[in-house]
Amino acid sequence: MKKARGRSGFLVVCIAPAVILFFVFMILPTLNVFRMSLFEKGAYSPNETFVGLKNFKTLISDTNFIRSMQNMILLIVVVTIVTFAFALVFAGILSREKIRGQNFFRIIFYIPNILSVVVIAGIFSAIYKPENGMLNSIIGLFHKMENPILWKGESLVIVSLIIAMIWQAIGYYMVMYMASMASVPKSLYESAGLDGAGRLVQFFQITIPLIWTNIRTTLTFFIISTINMAFLFVKAMTSGGPNGASEVSLSYMYGQKDAGLYGYSMAIGVVIFIFSFALSALVNKVTEREPLEILRRKNMKEKKHSNSTEHLYKNFYLCSFNIACSHHYCSGSMGIYGIYQTE
Repeated sequence: MKKARGRSGFLVVCIAPAVILFFVFMILPTLNVFRMSLFEKGAYSPNETFVGLKNFKTLISDTNFIRSMQNMILLIVVVTIVTFAFALVFAGILSREKIRGQNFFRIIFYIPNILSVVVIAGIFSAIYKPENGMLNSIIGLFHKMENPILWKGESLVIVSLIIAMIWQAIGYYMVMYMASMASVPKSLYESAGLDGAGRLVQFFQITIPLIWTNIRTTLTFFIISTINMAFLFVKAMTSGGPNGASEVSLSYMYGQKDAGLYGYSMAIGVVIFIFSFALSALVNKVTEREPLEILRRKNMKEKKHSNSTEHLYKNFYLCSFNIACSHHYCSGSMGIYGIYQTE
């Protein structure tokens, strides 16, 4: 009894600091954001005026906010799909195919993830430069351009952000999936190969299902991180321009805060929080799959049940056959022998 109490006390002492820090730096600020969204407050005035849901009503008719949300959703969808597709394909190739310098390619792919967003923004700003940037220079070798392509112009700025964000994220998730694929038994691939399954079939029927739990977990985290990374890339590369074409919801929220509209910016924060939480819950639900072991046991039970039913039908048939052939003993015996031979 004393040992149990001592152990419980030790656990409380160990966990208490983390719980306190989480409450002080996470829960309280979040609750304060919800509270401040119901008030109006100036940049240099300590006075707060309660306005209820006025800030949220203003958001509905704010075209700039709606545009920033559309940009954010577009970035989340496109960057997530393309990043995960390339990460899985590259991980599958480097894990299963015998390629010279696999570790070298692994390092090359991972390097963008360890670079600062500011450094990546500088690299891609140089690549996208209209006059002598790498992209326009390469296109100029094959096609003479009268006017340079404005990669950070109003029509292409979102595409430019998408490319930079995908380049930054692929390596990290590729390495994670390579670690998961390394735990898949090779005997499964060998058995599938003997049955005539090609590489593509093995990838979708064996590799993906066996690492699905890891994919599902990383997908949820990636969606949340994309919201934050989009803000960082926009701030570092475009500052929301030109004419707000690359503005995302977080950068728009900070812009409203800098303009002194604290209550309005907190209302935007509440909307982003609810959107992130709802999107994560939706993705978690949509990607929910039963563990492979449970499915295997279910299949075994169903197979056993079907086999027992089939066996029952065979026994019934044998009994009927015996009755029908009771007057022809020899032919009946030969018929039963033939049925058992086919089993």
